[in-house]
Amino acid sequence: MRLAEAFRVAVDALRANRLRSLLTMLGVVIGVAAVVVLVAIGTGAKNEVTSQVEGLGSNIVIVVPGKFELGSAPTVSRLSLADVDTVGRVLGDPGAVAATVSSGEQVRAGSRTAFATVNGTNANVQRVFDRPVERGRYVKAVDVDTRRRVAVLGAELARRLFPDRDPMGRQVAIAGVRFRVIGIFTRVGSTFGVDRDGEVHVPITAAQRLFGVERVDALAIKAPTAGAVDRVKADTLAALERRYPDSEFAAVTQTQILGTIGRILSLLTLVLAAIAAISLLVGGVGVSNIMLVSVRERTSEIGLRKALGARQRDILLQFLLEAVLLTGLGGVLGIALGVGASLLLNAVSPLPALIAWWSPIVAFAVSVAVGVFFGVVPARRAGRLEPVVALRTD
Repeated sequence: MRLAEAFRVAVDALRANRLRSLLTMLGVVIGVAAVVVLVAIGTGAKNEVTSQVEGLGSNIVIVVPGKFELGSAPTVSRLSLADVDTVGRVLGDPGAVAATVSSGEQVRAGSRTAFATVNGTNANVQRVFDRPVERGRYVKAVDVDTRRRVAVLGAELARRLFPDRDPMGRQVAIAGVRFRVIGIFTRVGSTFGVDRDGEVHVPITAAQRLFGVERVDALAIKAPTAGAVDRVKADTLAALERRYPDSEFAAVTQTQILGTIGRILSLLTLVLAAIAAISLLVGGVGVSNIMLVSVRERTSEIGLRKALGARQRDILLQFLLEAVLLTGLGGVLGIALGVGASLLLNAVSPLPALIAWWSPIVAFAVSVAVGVFFGVVPARRAGRLEPVVALRTD
């Protein structure tokens, strides 16, 4: 039997039982769609994290006390403002070193209150990080030197505290201490789940007095070029280890952060795809069962065709084509459903979904492979039927 003739016969057989064919394909459709959607969510999450890290700025080295491990508890910091000058002199650029100390505090403006992350910073933060101010100005060196009680509000925090009036020049109370608003940040959204539009930045010396501490939580250094990041990292750690020989410090770069998180998200995406692929196997079992039923129903037809000269491989090819057509068509419908669902999720939900070019191809190839794998047994059973025995079957 020619391939074209076998294909036509397979299509006619599937059309003769449209409802059964549709229900059989349903498992494959759901499996393929699930693979496409879950891979899109994983890829979108990875892309979102990458854009958030890159959105902080470029060529940044972050120095923290202790060892840097995701999920580890913070180490008590021995860093101080004097270390900003020390590292700046070692690197030859004091303006490239930013310092921060943070705490969560209640912020009040009149009768309105909000809980916000209060970051005490020096004047170098805007040079190190990409953090533009939409109105007003940022903290200056003179504000740090004089412990001036001034504040720069995140866009969302400013809206919540001053919904119907201009916040510029007005007073806010942070942990009961009054600060004057000198600037409003440009809206930037969240980074790693932290709402950056709900932050307050104040001079680090004023923050240390407010929190009752003298420490600095972390240093951030801006390397002049991407190629200088490793040198800046090594020189900074060496300078701090000379200053604190009995303490340990860690320096992490954006590349390291992206590499660590990227590996985690890639593994998570593969796990999600593997879980979704289970439904493809379930769909394959369904295809195999239906094809076995089809062989039983068409035993007389098989016997007649073999009596008229059809070879075993002709019968095997026909039923194998039916199984592959079921799963192949199911794969196409599943890809369409998965792509549509991914685009819908990305448009109307907070879940980022980015369709990976390889996921529809792999999902379709797997669906066809499922058809071949689970169609072999019914096809071989049909091909091995003896003509006389098959013709006797009612």
